[in-house]
Parts: sequence; C-alpha cells; structure tokens
Amino acid sequence: MSSQLTDRQQNVYDMIRGLIVKRGYGPTVREIGEHFGIKSPNGVMCHLRALERKGLITRSPNKSRAIELTHAADRNGHSLPMAGVVAAGPTTLALEQNELMDFSEMLFKDDRFILQVSGDSMIDAHITDGDYVVIQKQDHAEVGQMVVAQTDEGEATLKFWYPEGEYIRLQPANSTMEPIFVRNAHVIGVAVGVVRSGI
Repeated sequence: MSSQLTDRQQNVYDMIRGLIVKRGYGPTVREIGEHFGIKSPNGVMCHLRALERKGLITRSPNKSRAIELTHAADRNGHSLPMAGVVAAGPTTLALEQNELMDFSEMLFKDDRFILQVSGDSMIDAHITDGDYVVIQKQDHAEVGQMVVAQTDEGEATLKFWYPEGEYIRLQPANSTMEPIFVRNAHVIGVAVGVVRSGI
C-alpha cells in the first residue's frame, strides 16, 4: 500500500473485498454508489481511482464488474503467509516462501501461519501428506500438544511434544513409526487447525 486510506476509501475497499470474498466478484459502480449514497458515478470513480493508485485494486474499463483485488491487498485481508513445507516423516528444514493462502475469517489471526505437511507420520491424527496445518506462533507448548519443533541443527518437524528428563520426545501419530528423541529442540508454534488437501 503506497499510503493510508481515507475513511471513505477504506469503507469502499471493505465493501469491495467483502463482496469478492462472499460471492466471487466485485460490485458495480452503481452498487457502490447506492450503498454509500453517492449520487454521481464520478464520485464513485474518484474513490476507485484512489484505491487503484494505492495498489489495492485493479479495474478493466470495458467490464462493469471487473474490480479485482491485487496481491498487495490480500496482505490486509484474511490471508496467511505460506511459510513452507514441514516434515511429518524425516525432519527437514521449513523454508520461507512468499505465497499467501486465503482461508478468510475462519482461522485468520496476525500471529498464525500455514505449513503444508510432507509425509505420513501424523496420519493417526487425521493429518496426511499434502494437508495444511495452521500454526499459532509461540515458543512454548503443553505436554502432548501438536507442535512444529525445530532442533539445534535447524530441522523442523510436526510432532506431539513430550519433554522427558534430558530428552524431548517428538512423537509421531503413526503406529508404524518410532518417536524421535532429541536433547534440544524449541517450539516454533502449536497446531490449531488442519485443512485437508483432498477435500
């Protein structure tokens, strides 16, 4: 976003985004005018041009409903950062990515992010290869919580968290797999939701 929005520009933007999320396409100039009591189409166009200049929307002049949100606009909505892939088998490093995944208001909070699961070590917890887990950022966990844990070597994995004496047991949810025992690991976040990739 290149600059702050006025109250009216914010309201117009919120209406546009809400309709696109709800019904899949944006409002017409007439709908915006009627909603806000703006009698002149030029008055509506003034707000749309401002939103376009500030990088929040794009418009196709030859289509009545061709108002679309830009990638920058998604960062102000209900999108979560796609942080990478986390192992549910052998541990691998979770790499930062710039892609955004939009799950709207259901799971959105500023301190959450999404990881895609790779592997089948959590299948007994109904999390399979390719599913997405929503992670609450925090550096601690209760015993038995499902966490993304990172070892001193920088490897990250999705497991149940069991500190046990001098070791930490990272427990898979797969009866055919053995737990991972490490001396040191820290919690990156706690799993708070799952989105099945096959649905």
